[in-house]
Amino acid sequence: MRIQGAIIRERGQTFAVVVVKPHIVHNQNEAARAVRTFTPIFGVPVVLLAQDSRGRPTYFGRRDIANFMSHVPIHMVRWQEYTVN
Repeated sequence: MRIQGAIIRERGQTFAVVVVKPHIVHNQNEAARAVRTFTPIFGVPVVLLAQDSRGRPTYFGRRDIANFMSHVPIHMVRWQEYTVN
């Protein structure tokens, strides 16, 4: 499986942002399961990002990280493609 994501180091913290489909962040059980799945892969806290049809982001995960990311322009993030088995 290939995923789009980014590892971010900011203010002494390291975390990952993983792009998912909107229906995942809108279903709390699915979102929590996705965070649990991706956390061991990245080895740092994970926040999920989904964009609506207009490109507006919605975040799910640790409140402090999701709040921080809500103020970061998406185009400023260095996105990468990761291959996950």
